[in-house]
Amino acid sequence: MHDWQGKRYWLIGASEGLGAALAEKLSRVGVDLVLSARNAEPLQKLADRLPGRAVVQTLDVQDADSIRAAAEAIGEVDGVVFLAGTYWPMSAKEWDAEKAETMFDVNLTGLARTLGVVLPPMVARDKGHVVITGSLSGFRGLPGAIGYAASKAGVMALAESVYADLKDTGVRVQLANPGFIKTRLTDKNDFKMPMLMEPEDAARSVFEHMGSDRFKLSFPRPFSYVFRLGQFLPDWLYFRLFA
Repeated sequence: MHDWQGKRYWLIGASEGLGAALAEKLSRVGVDLVLSARNAEPLQKLADRLPGRAVVQTLDVQDADSIRAAAEAIGEVDGVVFLAGTYWPMSAKEWDAEKAETMFDVNLTGLARTLGVVLPPMVARDKGHVVITGSLSGFRGLPGAIGYAASKAGVMALAESVYADLKDTGVRVQLANPGFIKTRLTDKNDFKMPMLMEPEDAARSVFEHMGSDRFKLSFPRPFSYVFRLGQFLPDWLYFRLFA
């Protein structure tokens, strides 16, 4: 049983969706929270309704100076949860260069910028907890997912590399790969989303994962098998089924 009472966690991308729902879960078990995103107003509304202590620190994961300034203002934390992400459905037939680059810059490079700031102090004191949000879409290339699927594949590979380097240290590294979660991002989709989760249900899975000793969680489990097994299919069969 993980002891959460009195721990201090920094949630990056906490203003809505999974981030806000996870903040509720952690606050109820006694975690002091630092809530971050670009806009202060939704963060403050969230902080005001949480049962425990929470402070707001705005930042932009596309700006390294912003992340460094936020980390200096916050000080030492026990854990960091990276939830920041952006998404537009996009086909290669209708490539939008600006949106594709933004997805990479927020989802993947934003994570790299954040880890570059938060990991060195944890490594130096041999203590800390990093939770990274990937996606089931990162297992293999998918139609209509230019930018998002590739950026999440990078997120998953980066998380695995960090875990491999730190698994025998005091720094815990975990990866959570959710499927479809009902948010303003998935509201952009015009296709059927199997096993669509409410943010609260997804947050419950992530919270339980954070209290475990496992590295990776892909969920919801029945839906995740489709993507995980897809890794082992030959290309001719995979693209016949998925493309």
